[in-house]
Formats: sequence, structure tokens, C-alpha cells
Amino acid sequence: MRLAEPGASSGWGGTHLLRALRSRNYRLYFFGQGVSLVGTWMTTIATSWLVYRLSGSVILLGIVGFSGQIPAFLFAPFAGVLVDRWNRHRLLVIAQVLAMLQSLALAALALTGIITVGHIIALSIVQGIVNAFDIPARQAFVVEMVEDPEDLGNAIALNSSIFNGARLVGPSIAGVLIAGAGEGICFLVDGLSYLAVIAALCAMRLASKPRQPEPLPLWRQLREGMAYAYRFAPIKAILALTALTSLMGIPYAVLMPVFVREILRGGPHTFGFLMAASGLGALIGAIYLASRRSVLGLGRVIPLATSLFGGGLIAFAFSRVLWVSLLLMLGIGCGMLVQMAASNTIIQTIVDEDKRGRVMSFYLMAFMGMMPFGSLLAGGLASRVGAPNTLLIGGVACLLGALVFSRQLPRLRESIRPIYIKKGILPEVATGIQAAVNLFVPPEE
Repeated sequence: MRLAEPGASSGWGGTHLLRALRSRNYRLYFFGQGVSLVGTWMTTIATSWLVYRLSGSVILLGIVGFSGQIPAFLFAPFAGVLVDRWNRHRLLVIAQVLAMLQSLALAALALTGIITVGHIIALSIVQGIVNAFDIPARQAFVVEMVEDPEDLGNAIALNSSIFNGARLVGPSIAGVLIAGAGEGICFLVDGLSYLAVIAALCAMRLASKPRQPEPLPLWRQLREGMAYAYRFAPIKAILALTALTSLMGIPYAVLMPVFVREILRGGPHTFGFLMAASGLGALIGAIYLASRRSVLGLGRVIPLATSLFGGGLIAFAFSRVLWVSLLLMLGIGCGMLVQMAASNTIIQTIVDEDKRGRVMSFYLMAFMGMMPFGSLLAGGLASRVGAPNTLLIGGVACLLGALVFSRQLPRLRESIRPIYIKKGILPEVATGIQAAVNLFVPPEE
């Protein structure tokens, strides 16, 4: 049952930007996850700063990034099959508990002063394995939390808004705490913040699902999902562009400590401000996506956002002034978020329900699974040609990817169009069909 009609003037339904919050379960998740993500971003910043402080090595920054992200590449395909088989809600609760324990272990090591880069790498691998199951389960679970299918795109955009709202707040808090109390307190706050999302998940009221028929063997389900994603041109093209961006562009974050200390001559506060600026840009992009009333036109938005991201990286590589770099980070964050969230929305809209978990695991592979290779590549290139030239190369690659995707758009639209008609997303087509039917079958009195 819907909590409010789209045009309602009271409650969440009267706020177009927040319409997915009409669903109680999604509303619980939204606020619980918002608290938890602030802690996650604090840990992200604190980890990078701690590794660079302990080692002073750009290559080790890349290795730590690789360690945290490579499990997504290795385990995500199998996780996707299990997400399509198992109870997604239960899987999410287990994943959040394990992630909390990982953060608390990191905090204990840091606060006692015995932490080493080896400890960080080992615990990053643990977190990466948890993420390999958590992220596709979370993405696929959105459709179960949102009561009105028309609110799915808004829910995905709101997910991005809380992720990047936390990205705006978390680094700023982390910069202050690192300067005043050290990295360990950031890890502790992160560990405790998981209690909010665990409580939200436990408070949800979910309808019982009918018993599913006996699934195919794991390997056959995996092969079936891979064949589906490869043969369906829109999903294949979106995953390819996402993989390219994640490999060549997104690892810019790994190099931020180098830009802060060696080029901009700053410290933890500067690092926090730069990452917060990127988060603010991403939040602006998320608000833009949440304000859209339909998925129509998102295909055109994807290459434009990728171009903004790539162009921002190129300009940032040449910047030597802090305020200019901050402005460029706004564009970088906005472009990256809009590309990723728009891609996610289209995939979630067009994918077959029985393959949702597997396809979202492939999206995770393209998004997070390519990041570890990008982190290693960025660290290796930066040690040879410098951080600015590494960012320049990545930006150019993103621009070329956007160009190739743009040239494919007409063909991709033709493949998606029948799905949009079937789901009523093309209202003018649906209206025309109904009018034609009414000419021959008059409505009942």
C-alpha cells in the first residue's frame, strides 16, 4: 500500500525530491545508512592518511587501495548468484555486523599504537570480501524496500545523495579528528556508526516471499547471468564505460595525499576540504538526479557526466592553487556521481528481476572491481611520471570512453525502447496504445 499519492501535499509524498521516503522500509534504511556512511568516509580518509604517514609511499597507497577492492572483482560474480538465491535482508544484516567488527578491530590496533601497514592491508581485504556480498545485495534489495516501482529511480538517486552527503561531512570531521586525536578515533566512530543501519534493517517489516523453485547449479546460474549481460547491448555498454572510468579515473582519490602534501603544500585539513568539495559536487549531482521525474534521457546524461569528470581530472592535474583545485573537485565529484548513479538507475530499470543480483554484481565488478587495478596503475604511473601526468592520462581516457558511448546511443535506445513501453515508462506510447484500443473496445458504462 502506498503511503501517499505522488501529488499529495503532506508527508513525504508532497516533496518530489524525497518521494521514495514514502516507503517505510526505505525511510528506515535511508536514515540508518546515512549515519553509517559518515563513519565509512571518515575511515576512508583516515586510512589513506595513516598509510601515507607511516610509509610515505605512493606505491603502498595503491597497494592498500588494491587490497580493499580486489575482493569485489574476485568474489562479486559468486556473490551475485547467492544474492539471487538467498534472503537479501538477512544477508545485509550479517554483512553490516561483520563490517562493524572489522572497523572496531582497526580502531583497537590504531588506538593502541601497534598498527602497521600490514595490519591495514589484511583488514582491508576482510572489508573487501564483506563488500563483495553487501553491495550487490544492497543494490538488489532497493526494489524490495520501495513500495511504488515508479520511485525506484528516486530511491537510487537518494542513495547517492546520502552517500555523497556523508562524503561531504565525513572527510571534514576526519580532518579535524586526525589533526587533534589521530586516525584511531575515526575508525572507532565508524565501527559504532554501523549500529544505526543494523537497527534500521532489524526494524523493517517485510512481506513474506513465495518459495522459489530449486535453483540451477551455481556455475550454471553464473554462466546464465554473464551471457545475459554480454548479449544485452545496453547493459554491456554501460558496464564497459563504468569499468573504464573506474580503472582510469576514479583512482584519482588514491593520489590525493600526494597532491595535498607535495603540490598544494597542505595537511590533513586540506585533504579533508578537497574530498569534501568532491562530495559536495557529488551531492549536487545526486540532487539533480533525484529531481528528475523519469528515467527517460538518462542515456544522454551518462556520456555528458563522464566528460565532465574526465575534463575535471585534466584541469586538476594542472592546478597549483587551492581554491581552483577545490572548484575543480566540485565538477569531478558531480560528473563521477551522475555517471555512476545514472548507469545504476538504467540497469536497475531494464534488468530482468530473476537476474538482478547477478547483474548488480557485474556492476560492482565494473565499478569497484576495476578500482584495485586502477589504484595499482595510478601508484605505479605516479612513481614514474608523477601524479599530475597520471591524472592527465586518466582524464583523457574518460573523455575517449564518453565519445565511444555517445556514438552507440542510437542503437542502445532501440534495444531499451520495448522495455520502457512494456513498463509504461514511455507514457505517450502507452497513451496512444490505449486510445487505439478504446476505438475498438469502448470502456464499460
